[in-house]
Amino acid sequence: MNEAEIKERVARFLEEHDPAGDRLEFLRARFDAGLAWVWFPEGLGGLGAHRELQQVVERELADTPQINGGKQGIGLGMAAPTILAFGTEEQKRRFLRPLWTGEEIWCQLFSEPGAGSDLATLGTRAVRDGDEWVVDGQKVWTSGAHHARWGILVTRTDPDVPKHRGMTYFVCDMQAPGVEVRPLRQITGEAEFNEVFLTGVRLSDDLRLGEVGDGWRVAQTTLMNERVAIGGGPSRRGGGVMATVLNAWREHPELRTNDLHQRLLSLWVEAEVTRLSGARLREQLVAGHPGPEGSGMKLSFARLNQALSGFDVEFHRDLGYDDWTFRRSEDVDFFGRGPGYRYLRAKGNSIEGGTSEILRNIIAERVLGLPSEPRVDKDVPWKDLPR
Repeated sequence: MNEAEIKERVARFLEEHDPAGDRLEFLRARFDAGLAWVWFPEGLGGLGAHRELQQVVERELADTPQINGGKQGIGLGMAAPTILAFGTEEQKRRFLRPLWTGEEIWCQLFSEPGAGSDLATLGTRAVRDGDEWVVDGQKVWTSGAHHARWGILVTRTDPDVPKHRGMTYFVCDMQAPGVEVRPLRQITGEAEFNEVFLTGVRLSDDLRLGEVGDGWRVAQTTLMNERVAIGGGPSRRGGGVMATVLNAWREHPELRTNDLHQRLLSLWVEAEVTRLSGARLREQLVAGHPGPEGSGMKLSFARLNQALSGFDVEFHRDLGYDDWTFRRSEDVDFFGRGPGYRYLRAKGNSIEGGTSEILRNIIAERVLGLPSEPRVDKDVPWKDLPR
């Protein structure tokens, strides 16, 4: 399928479905027409087409009802590709359509108080009871859990084997008895993150993704897609946070200095390198699933976002943020807020989705082929690890 065929298909779709009508019905119809994510299989929101053709669809449908990329980010960028890779046919048909339309929001139940950078040490237990699993534990830094209908959950099902084995991956019903969501206040005053307590939560076995004990492999698919979703998305030249900085530079010539000019030029070069590297990464994705290269994109994204937001505040000579009221965050919007919010919120970019320190290890070992760090606990059963 080529660009002309995609445009023709979109044109036929618009002839049959009025964008000015019901928003949800329009999005459902778009999914059914294969125009949700064109690289997915037919019948699951896609056409089995080249991934890059999605940009054609987005341009042609730019003035029609859109999905909420902020609130739906975890579902779209992490849960969906994992379900596609490991889900049963029944799971794919049950979850993917309402996930894409935004009828059901997803969250990610991975990190724990004692298992963040070293995720494989996680201790949330899932014990089988007939056709169900009983889950007990605590997760932390869970974005959007207060909105979520479902969560992607990694648990410990066998404590007698080394930490990377004995893990199992589930879809967690966030409305099930025993699920408690508590807010975590951020430096902005908002609470987009949460801690989630799981106490005797019963999940049926048909909510399991992948084989029992294969949770680490399934989780790697989620994590690799997460890093691409955060750092490797398509962007135009001079777009993103760079666009807000450039607009401020043009609007306030009286604030310019030679030193700031030189720094802005350097940031422009880094932004272009990041953008072009992202385009190359997306081309590689056509050949298969994301690999460790996505870690480099996410690392670069975090560094660049923090540098640009810091430059923006310094240029304005004012943080421009004084609302520290505790409140629930409805969305993460870097571009609809002021420079102070972007500066504060960007501090989390080097932590969320894999810390920059861990990503450097992944790049060193799995991209550059450098010797790995000594791991004395590699063959030690999880139950014998010091905690």
